[in-house]
Amino acid sequence: MRRRTPPPPAPLPQRDGVDPVRVRLPYGGTWATVRGYLVERLTGAGPGVVAALFDAGLIVGADGRAVAPDAPYEPGMFVWFQRELPAEVPVPFPVDVVHQDAHIVVVDKPHFLATTPRGTHVTQTALARLRCELGLPALTAAHRLDRLTAGLVLFTVRPEERGTYQTLFQDRRVRKEYEAIAPYDPGLVLPRTVRSRIVKERGVQAAREVAGEPNAETYVELAGHRGGLARYRLVPATGQTHQLRVHLNALGVPILGDPLYPEVTGPVPAGDFRRPLQLLARRLEFTDPVTGAEHAFVSTRTLRAWASYDAWAGES
Repeated sequence: MRRRTPPPPAPLPQRDGVDPVRVRLPYGGTWATVRGYLVERLTGAGPGVVAALFDAGLIVGADGRAVAPDAPYEPGMFVWFQRELPAEVPVPFPVDVVHQDAHIVVVDKPHFLATTPRGTHVTQTALARLRCELGLPALTAAHRLDRLTAGLVLFTVRPEERGTYQTLFQDRRVRKEYEAIAPYDPGLVLPRTVRSRIVKERGVQAAREVAGEPNAETYVELAGHRGGLARYRLVPATGQTHQLRVHLNALGVPILGDPLYPEVTGPVPAGDFRRPLQLLARRLEFTDPVTGAEHAFVSTRTLRAWASYDAWAGES
């Protein structure tokens, strides 16, 4: 079995907190040139984009030198280039830092801001913003929070420690507590633990429950109700995609502002920040695997529909 060689440091700088794209040429390839492989690999970039990058000398090797258009294919070789950053509507809400030390940064993320670059959300992400605002280009995310969900997210300062913190989440050694605003159903028996099997298919927006061994578990508790709405306390034991949204929808109380559950609605226009999903990552507790410190962080954000449903519903 071939041992995986760690990648060398990027020879190109970040742009607006975003890393250059790194590509490793696979072993066993039959391409004659580096260019031939990249043209086939990067089909989503559009016709002529790879050729233009080569012609401009913008695809470089580990030494920072431009890779020639006719450079022969070398299995295992790394190349880098700067992606064309998409035009994005700024998310007009701050990312609040609630804790920072030599190892971690914990922030209170607003609604509508993605955690890390993905798809059309690149610079308008918590990671890109924090790298620039805090002057920490090596900052990385230990886990992710949905773009539409607000609340606490953990980032790591030192790349070599990222895996250690990620393992906390993989081993379920982080206690996460969420809050959601949804319709009140007096007939719904709570508290209860919801268990089901959730699958999320590539290219399909919404996840769904299917028959089979449960892979998702959420403790659901009623924290209060008034005016036909309820505030729910949610404690997930697992981390399936959209798990909390799927489970509350399955209980017949879909979260306010959810564009996917119970049904997928039309895409929200860029820049429309009205009626945010009423889901908040409220608490984050864990024992620091590096320092041994006991951490318990609490979001200071509030879900607006609970304070004033009319203000949330008419938000513009």
